[in-house]
Amino acid sequence: MPELPEVETTRRILEPLLLGQKVLRILHQDPTRYRRTHWAEGRRVEYLARRGKFLILGLEEGREAVVHLGMSGGFRFTPDPHTRLTLSLSGQTLYYTDPRRFGRWWVVRTGEYREIGLLGRMGPEPLSSDFTLRGFQQALRQTRRRIKEVLLAQEVVAGLGNIYADEALWQSRIHPAQPAHTLGPAEVRRLYRAIRLVLEEAVAAGGSTLSDQSYRQPDGKPGYFQLQHKAYNRAGQPCPRRGCGGQITRIALGGRGTHFCPRCQPFLASDG
Repeated sequence: MPELPEVETTRRILEPLLLGQKVLRILHQDPTRYRRTHWAEGRRVEYLARRGKFLILGLEEGREAVVHLGMSGGFRFTPDPHTRLTLSLSGQTLYYTDPRRFGRWWVVRTGEYREIGLLGRMGPEPLSSDFTLRGFQQALRQTRRRIKEVLLAQEVVAGLGNIYADEALWQSRIHPAQPAHTLGPAEVRRLYRAIRLVLEEAVAAGGSTLSDQSYRQPDGKPGYFQLQHKAYNRAGQPCPRRGCGGQITRIALGGRGTHFCPRCQPFLASDG
């Protein structure tokens, strides 16, 4: 958390408030975590974009403020005890909060992402025309990593995290530990469609707000996609797929809690 739907929801809410605004001051006490923020001061916001889980504020004169929300970062219209950075604009003040302190800010020259390694090697946006079934098939065919680990790595497709990888794999009936190269054309096609469907529905619902309340929209409202979760965080509950009769199970995979139904997401043996 936050993943693509939460960052996209944040972007859509902030965009009309930030466009054309001049950055007056950025105040914080952690120059290691929030780098070169003084470069943004005095520059107007020209666009607000998202790349994977990164939020990008395009600034005048060839600068960008790149924000990664980490595990608990977000923007608020009022300060709270976990405010780490204050963004003062000509017509608005925003407060960046981050209880767990994993979020990062970089102000860079436009497009220069060398110090943000993941941003430079990230795969296509799953809701864009750049994410094609053929390209997805080719990428999966070339790796023996387990499919969930491939989805989380961001290099084959951008923006998926633990929640939406579990949900897409459940939708497509694929075991999360299945080696990616063993997936047949039908499985890849189902997964491709499921990724797009799950993310579209999650964006429409404003993302997922879990029990720890770590993600909320800038106005404090929660997301509602957690009400539609079929696998994530449902360990021990009946599988909601009609006629399945299985039970959602939680395992550790690549150091991450992973939720799936062993009955309708069976591991398929392969001689490859």
